[in-house]
Amino acid sequence: MKDTGTRPLPRRTWRLRLAALGSALAVAVTGTVVAAPQPAAAAAPNYDGDPTQYWNQVLVDIFRRLNGPDAAPGRLARAAAMMNAALFDAETMYRDQWRTRLYQPYLQAGRYFSLGETDNEEERVIGRTAYNILLDLYGTATPHSPSMTSLLNQRFTHRFGTSPTDFDYLDLQVVSSVVQRMRQFRSGDRSNDTTVYTPSTERGAWRPTGDPNCTANQHAVTPNWGLVKPFSMTSGSQFRRPTPQQAIRYDQLLQTAEYQRQVDLVRRFGGAADTAATRIERTTEQTAAALFWANDVDDTYRPVGQLLVHTGQVARQLNIVDRYDNARLYTLVSLALADAAIAAWDTKYQTVIDLWRPESAIREIDPAWRPLSVDRDGNRFSPCFPSWVSGHATFAGAWAGIMTRYFGGDATFTVDTEDPTSPVKSKTFTSFEQAAQENAQSRLWLGVHYPWDADDGIAIGDAIAGHVFTNELTELPATPR
Repeated sequence: MKDTGTRPLPRRTWRLRLAALGSALAVAVTGTVVAAPQPAAAAAPNYDGDPTQYWNQVLVDIFRRLNGPDAAPGRLARAAAMMNAALFDAETMYRDQWRTRLYQPYLQAGRYFSLGETDNEEERVIGRTAYNILLDLYGTATPHSPSMTSLLNQRFTHRFGTSPTDFDYLDLQVVSSVVQRMRQFRSGDRSNDTTVYTPSTERGAWRPTGDPNCTANQHAVTPNWGLVKPFSMTSGSQFRRPTPQQAIRYDQLLQTAEYQRQVDLVRRFGGAADTAATRIERTTEQTAAALFWANDVDDTYRPVGQLLVHTGQVARQLNIVDRYDNARLYTLVSLALADAAIAAWDTKYQTVIDLWRPESAIREIDPAWRPLSVDRDGNRFSPCFPSWVSGHATFAGAWAGIMTRYFGGDATFTVDTEDPTSPVKSKTFTSFEQAAQENAQSRLWLGVHYPWDADDGIAIGDAIAGHVFTNELTELPATPR
């Protein structure tokens, strides 16, 4: 159940607390909001573009600056869901107060005390909520990544022309309660579980692949993420698929003709180059697609960030200009991506088959074989977690599932990539399903996944999208408030 708890906003200065207290007392005594003095040289605000899109661009820029486990796919998707769901609830409170509300909130809606709508109130409600959620998540340095406080302050000031610590009565009336509820809702969700994974030693079970970031069991990325509390699903296993070939043991799976066929496909289509034992059959177009969707290396927006960027690109190309609509779209996408990460990692680590990467299987056949996937230092690598199912494919299925349900099946759009090795920087698709299928299949061409990893990932992601779209931010059943 989505609950509500209360704790103060993070990192508020003593000056802000005194100003807020003074304003609250003024309201109680005189019925008038008294704003604290603003800086004499405050810059003019720059409200160019949609506010939800702006703060998602800030979030993606943070993704580019994260390193190591801070950039794990599940952690990025969780952050996106928290920020977007919180700003949607803040927008919902604004709609309750001043406009027509059309949709249910994620956690809670409600009116707030005000004598009249103030300048740019919708912009401030969204932006101040997003800022405080991101400050909660990224305001403190970790062993792997720097604090993002300076970046957040800079982006806030660029948007508003003022400092985020300058008093705004909306912090008292809206932002504080929304941030508190989201913080409490995600408290104890097991996202900080660092229990080390101990893989099976059986042939076929995942093991470190030996690239520089994957040499020991403890390098396995977020092995407990499948146990994280979902944002919409009932559990991480809700949409779990049958194991490949319905195997319950590794030896059963490895003896099947289908397993042998899939290993051979990855060997022929996913290698970096010809070897004495293997001739690569991948086409130029397949190579381009593999690299277009990769974005696995540092300084890129990562797979989750790429889909958030694509959401904004599609929204602009298909003329989604209403702030309410943009907030809802991003939140539906983000909730689906967050649960897609949980479901994919449930399959990777919580089932009886934690399947080894194709390169572990292929190098028994061809020791010289390496996947096409490459880092900035030229090292060939597979992501450091089990192969079944593909995280990229699960994210792709979730994204396409939401976008199709939101916009319809037929849509032509152009989206981009930040992968430094991609020979193309943008691609045009004629449906969301087409984009998702290429994204999923690209992992085979990159040499890091089997076909069933892609197929099952797409199926899980689409099931999650259907669940989220049916159950979250739904249209109000009666006359809007």
